[in-house]
Amino acid sequence: MRSRTVMKAVIHIALALCCSLPAVLLAGSPKEPPAQTVDSGSFGVFMGGKRVATEIFSVYQGSAGSSVRSEFKTEAGVEKAAQNSELELSPNGELKSYQWKETTPGESQALVFPNQDFLTERFSKSPVDKPLEQPFLLPASTSILDDYFLIQREVLAWKYLATTCKQENGQISCPLKQPVQLGTLNAHTRQSMLVNVQYAGREKVTIRGTDRELIRLDMKSEGGDWALWLDDQLKVQRILDAGSSTEIIRD
Repeated sequence: MRSRTVMKAVIHIALALCCSLPAVLLAGSPKEPPAQTVDSGSFGVFMGGKRVATEIFSVYQGSAGSSVRSEFKTEAGVEKAAQNSELELSPNGELKSYQWKETTPGESQALVFPNQDFLTERFSKSPVDKPLEQPFLLPASTSILDDYFLIQREVLAWKYLATTCKQENGQISCPLKQPVQLGTLNAHTRQSMLVNVQYAGREKVTIRGTDRELIRLDMKSEGGDWALWLDDQLKVQRILDAGSSTEIIRD
């Protein structure tokens, strides 16, 4: 029963990423229910079989919208790097704000927010520096896809599933190998990019010595190609960047 409940919650947040809910559902009540945890945990980042970094993440959903929080840190023996981010989405899935901060080795920070009909990024190299701003001719429906926060790829996968696939008897049904373009913004590089996402079928994958049959999605862009494997609760279990021999596995 719990796995079915979690799957329904994940599908609900996926639908919220692309579709406006009826106004009666968004009206709220005198006392709003607490936000529901849709997903939480950590990803291990491996290069050449060695763990080099960890991302700790959580995804919440409430009547006011959804929140995606993440902390990224390198492991001992690797050049120190630490960053955190928080993505806030409205109930209909549009961007309310996105903030990331670097704590090691520098103190760079950025904030992306809607400004009239488009997006603006305010950024600085340190908290004491005067912030600069850069406008983007992008709508608030644009997805954030930053360099170090892998959970954002899961959220992008949910958006694809909500816009392209159907739910039938508790299972996801998608058109096979038909790419769909989704607009994204990388706040680190301050660049927008189209990502082609397609369903590649179900595959048997060995993760930590155990064979599992998972949903495979392929993401292709100018920034590189990624393969994602999700379980039947639509949670990413493995990500592979073949171009850099980088593998990400859920702990």
